Amino acid sequence: MHQYGLAFNTYTLGSALKACSSNFNGCKMFGTMLHDLAIKLGLHRDVVVGTALLDMYAKTGSLDDAIQIFDQMVDKNVVMYNAMMAGLLQQETIEDKCAYKALNLFFEMKSCGIKPSMFTYSSLLKACITVKDFEFAKQVHALMCKNGLLADEYIGSSLIDLYSLLGSMTDALSCFNSIHNLTIVPMTAMIFGYLQNGEFESALSLFYELLTYEEKPDEFILSTIMSSCANMGMLRSGEQIQGYATKTGISRFTIFQNSQIWMYAKSGDLYAANLTFQQMENPDTVSWSTTICSNAQHGHAMDALRYFELMKSCGIEPNHFAFLGVLIACSHRGLVEEGLRYFDTMEKDYKMKLHVKHCVCVVDLLGRAGRLVDAESLILRLGFEHEPVMWRALLSACRIHKDTFTAQRVAQKVIELEPLASASYVLLYNIYMDAGNKLAASKVRKLMEDQKIKKEPGLSWIQIGNKVYSFVSGDRSHENSERIYAKLDEMLARTKRLDSAKDALGYKIEHEYLTNVNYHSEKLAVAFGVLHLAESAPVRVMKNLRICLDCHMTMKLFSIVEKRELILRDSVRFHHFKDGLCSCGDYW
Repeated sequence: MHQYGLAFNTYTLGSALKACSSNFNGCKMFGTMLHDLAIKLGLHRDVVVGTALLDMYAKTGSLDDAIQIFDQMVDKNVVMYNAMMAGLLQQETIEDKCAYKALNLFFEMKSCGIKPSMFTYSSLLKACITVKDFEFAKQVHALMCKNGLLADEYIGSSLIDLYSLLGSMTDALSCFNSIHNLTIVPMTAMIFGYLQNGEFESALSLFYELLTYEEKPDEFILSTIMSSCANMGMLRSGEQIQGYATKTGISRFTIFQNSQIWMYAKSGDLYAANLTFQQMENPDTVSWSTTICSNAQHGHAMDALRYFELMKSCGIEPNHFAFLGVLIACSHRGLVEEGLRYFDTMEKDYKMKLHVKHCVCVVDLLGRAGRLVDAESLILRLGFEHEPVMWRALLSACRIHKDTFTAQRVAQKVIELEPLASASYVLLYNIYMDAGNKLAASKVRKLMEDQKIKKEPGLSWIQIGNKVYSFVSGDRSHENSERIYAKLDEMLARTKRLDSAKDALGYKIEHEYLTNVNYHSEKLAVAFGVLHLAESAPVRVMKNLRICLDCHMTMKLFSIVEKRELILRDSVRFHHFKDGLCSCGDYW
């Protein structure tokens, strides 16, 4: 057009500027040239051109230029306000000042008599979520109800994000059901909402429904769903999603492969997790870090350290997650000097800011090694004395070494920091019971009763086929509970006859039948798995709490009498029981 001498108008420039609103090389340069041309032609103050200019600058990372153009415009309309609000809120990390400016633009629109559109409300909700102004967000929701905008997929998705963040999945589902034409956008928002609030089974069910739609999920959705399978330990579902990803070509994406490693590792199949990593063409930092942490949590400390050194030799700089895996590996294997050396390396060689999780690992490492004084000194030296998790790690070490004197003092600190957390009281109670001080233990229990503090119930679950079965201690709600208890009693009876095995392994267990310890949730889940899985199949059970000493020793005996591998994931690590031994080496 320019070469033919044809005159430009506002729509020509607007369209050309829109083509420059991307991050391809040179787009911003061409956009700036068009801006100069618009000024020469006297069109830069036109609302169409001005809107296109501010949109171009905002999308190419020049937010200050976009704001300057907006401020210079005289006749602003709803499209320009929407473009400016969207520009303020489209950065990867939205600053609070940008969100507040977007909110102020909304009030400015109202004062100028400009009627907001559904795009305005969508940006408004995003701004409210950024600054966590949930009360105003609910008022915005009411305005949208009045204007009949709830059926729009983008409005509905923003509302789903809002209520998911508030933890109100009932309200989120209500907004989801209000959308007339469901597309991948609200479906994805609802899935993420379920995952955010720990409703993994609901997320998975909705994901399967999404597969029936014309629009198919991308690698980000599949990666997120894989992570949810990892959290639930749902190996079978994860394998099905991997099959779908392979069929659609998504399995080649690194982000999906990383989630696949984590899914296999968290579901108890470390071999498949390592195989996935080894078959990757371009592993990134996350790939290496996930593999290191996976091996560490399964008790393969030396493999974790080997992967870490290999990562460095490949020229990939370790991140916080990689170092966390290394420290977990050292802690779980009692590698004190190695752990301290890696911990010093973080600060000295990589100039990393120490995170609470790293320091907890070192406190645990020192505490398990009996260096309780050094562990406490580390907490104070690093300035983490106000972190309850640090003292709780030290309290666990006190139990291992039966140091009731230090335990009482440490428990007092952690209870002051978290007076309503049951874990600290339970730890102290167990320490006194292990030491035979039943009077002190009864006082702790009385204190819990007086303050109405209840111990978190132990929950174990196992996936058989596509269904997840959950159990609590003494659970008889299952329709086949009689068979489950009969099988468990049979297994317990067979372990009592393993006198030679018990002597060889150094066990001293006296089963007290009809007591609750024999019917802990993980034992019920294992018995259920033995009943329903093939004899050659390992039994994989997940638990929300740390496994107790009795269950740990009993599982080793079960692995002998059943002649199969039992894999248990508790809140701390994995335990692989096979032939009367555990992968943790009884160091847990």
